[in-house]
Amino acid sequence: MVYRRTERVTAQLVDRRDRILRAAQERIALGGFRAAHVAAIAAAADLATGTVYRYFPSKADLFAEVLGRIATQEIEVLGTIAATAGPARDRLAASLRAFVTRAIRGRRQAYALIAEPVDVILDSARLDYRQRLGRLFAAILQDGIAAAELPAQDVAISAACLVGACIEALAGPLAPDRTGLEDQGSALIEAIVGFGVRAVGG
Repeated sequence: MVYRRTERVTAQLVDRRDRILRAAQERIALGGFRAAHVAAIAAAADLATGTVYRYFPSKADLFAEVLGRIATQEIEVLGTIAATAGPARDRLAASLRAFVTRAIRGRRQAYALIAEPVDVILDSARLDYRQRLGRLFAAILQDGIAAAELPAQDVAISAACLVGACIEALAGPLAPDRTGLEDQGSALIEAIVGFGVRAVGG
């Protein structure tokens, strides 16, 4: 007789996997990838450490999926903003503002997502996130050019520059001092948004 999982067993497996991912994301949000030890993740998920490895062959595999999960959440938020009605310039500004604001509010998670030194497997997941972010900006730029709101330009290059500018200003070696970032955040947000809009001719 061929063994078939019952709906209850399948639901338990899915629940455990989701608990592991949620626990890992919470640990990463608190202290980045370096602070997200598998034992701590297992404890937060109320599971044995060995159980984590039954679902994820390695720590890098777990982190890659968490990174992809975070990236999808962020892209969905920005995608909703980008898809609203209105001039492309306003939608671009709103998308940039949301990206930077969320990065400042969740600094540890944002740093892990875009800049923390990681394994090669995580670099691949991180590149996918940047590409998705670039495509989102590119779609807004294409709308703006089609509506004669923005000057003709290579939207792929412009979008890549926007992604790079945001990441460098937030977490790169040239980024401004982070001391008191919560108090100075609004000025940084508007500076990045203003630069981005001006850069594409908005």
